[in-house]
Amino acid sequence: MKNVRWLGLGLSILVPTVAMASTLETVQNRDSVRCGVNAAQPGFSSLDDDDQYRGLDTDVCRAIAAAALGDATKVDFVPLDSVERFTALQSGEVDVLSRTTTWTSSRDTTLGMHFTGVSYYDGQAFMVASDLGVQSAKELDGAAVCTQSGTTSELNLSDYFRVNGMTYDPVVFDAPEQSIAGFEAGRCDVLSSDASQLYAQRMQLSDPDMAVVLPEIISKEPLGPAVRQGDDQWFNIVKWSLFAMLNAEELGVSQENVDEQRESEDPDVMRLLGKDGNFGEAMGIEADWAYQIVKQVGNYADMYDRNVGAGSEFNIARGLNGLWNDGGIQYAPPIR
Repeated sequence: MKNVRWLGLGLSILVPTVAMASTLETVQNRDSVRCGVNAAQPGFSSLDDDDQYRGLDTDVCRAIAAAALGDATKVDFVPLDSVERFTALQSGEVDVLSRTTTWTSSRDTTLGMHFTGVSYYDGQAFMVASDLGVQSAKELDGAAVCTQSGTTSELNLSDYFRVNGMTYDPVVFDAPEQSIAGFEAGRCDVLSSDASQLYAQRMQLSDPDMAVVLPEIISKEPLGPAVRQGDDQWFNIVKWSLFAMLNAEELGVSQENVDEQRESEDPDVMRLLGKDGNFGEAMGIEADWAYQIVKQVGNYADMYDRNVGAGSEFNIARGLNGLWNDGGIQYAPPIR
């Protein structure tokens, strides 16, 4: 019996396993990137008047498609709520999750996914009805607080109120549109979520002046795209798509001047735009992958400004999302 067991083990080692297609191969065969996004968060991911998804998160998806397929329009956007988003990524329903998702240790190590970078540095805040006269979150003892299920906001709320010796009544919804409707209907005194989402939700109110976002930021919420574990090639493509946009901004290469910059003799610009070396080859993509990102989507500043910054209705200052050499903490390793 002992010999039989060892023989069986030996045979199992020799039996070849069926090779799984890489994510890049799947994307190329499908000729599109399936990207999980928020259904309705203006500034980050929402449908415009032409039923096209617009926002910072959706532009990250377009940058990935530009790098992987040479065409930023080849994205299938899959709207996901906060509960189903991780299952959709794990199951292969989407190739990448770009849905205002906070990078945490547990998510990065126990859910079969890896975050590839930070597309937006955020933090949890509170929005209250203006007529309450509340000036600080420290005045919210006993308040009813609307928030979303399946988010870090739930845990942060519990921690914040406990540490500050206060109590609250949680009113939990599955989707952001439900939480803002509950707030506007008076089901809660306070709405708590990432500050970026609160600014967007405030604009959705019938009277935006009825609410004010309090100054306290109670958490670190680094938001960014995530992919499944086990595919380093795809992980690198998604990671370096974001890094390329940051490097382009730092080098002064924008959507407006990228064709002119292709004639630059600056070694860093030449490497970025595929004129010196082939830094796409190791990832299985074309040498001009970063050029295609900047040409079709823009650098990080282009993306930020039109969606949430000075060129948008939100006009959110860059703050932490500024480049490292301009007062922020956005920083990308060099392409070389």
